[in-house]
Amino acid sequence: MAPREPRSGPPEFAVELRGVRREYGRGARTVRALGGIDLALAPGTFTAVMGPSGSGKSTFLQCAAGLDRPDAGQVLLGGREISSLSEQKLTELRRSRIGFVFQSFNLLPSLSVLQNVLLPQRLAGERQDRRLARELLERVGLGEHGGRRPAQLSGGQQQRVAIARALITRPEVIFADEPTGALDTRTAHEVLTLLRQAVDELRATVVMVTHDPAAAAHADRVLFLAGGLLVDALDRPDARRVADAMTRLTAPAAGVAA
Repeated sequence: MAPREPRSGPPEFAVELRGVRREYGRGARTVRALGGIDLALAPGTFTAVMGPSGSGKSTFLQCAAGLDRPDAGQVLLGGREISSLSEQKLTELRRSRIGFVFQSFNLLPSLSVLQNVLLPQRLAGERQDRRLARELLERVGLGEHGGRRPAQLSGGQQQRVAIARALITRPEVIFADEPTGALDTRTAHEVLTLLRQAVDELRATVVMVTHDPAAAAHADRVLFLAGGLLVDALDRPDARRVADAMTRLTAPAAGVAA
């Protein structure tokens, strides 16, 4: 599978957040999820995002991926500002330029494995590239399973299908939300290796929220959130250094969203 050809030269940043803030509720019940995030991620990098429960990790991912709108600030993907796009334009962008991998796999049980992989192209109104879908299934070690239903696969195999599905549109950015949370250690390592390969071989940009230091060690950089703010970063991480950094983070302030 060849990476997506740049549209007009490679962008300086794949993901950029400028002063992004997000709050929920009103008055005394206001919950600050993100308190002003400034961040720029280069194309072809693997970034892990960690933090205590309630640190704002999920809100960060949702805003960066265009699944939620910030109350203030800007989100840019590939140099294009997305936080002010209409819902229709935002949906089109997510379908064509962004891949998603979730802890719960989110495969459609009534579709075959091959049909699940092709689904993003179908939803985007693109020609369904069965050759590419089969190539991706081969890449994730499921080349002979295209005709099966998700229920006939193990959890690890279903997550591999989800990764193949995320890659089918040759996305510029893959957002992964706890992709190994439901997997055993060995299977988790295999899934993380596939995400690493998407970066190294396909030049994708991966942004992954995780609670697992061993998972974060597959990334180029780990960002640490606490109280809705970026409070630390670690380059070229290993599991021990990530775990040590996590222990240094104090408990988030009461009322901060997860």
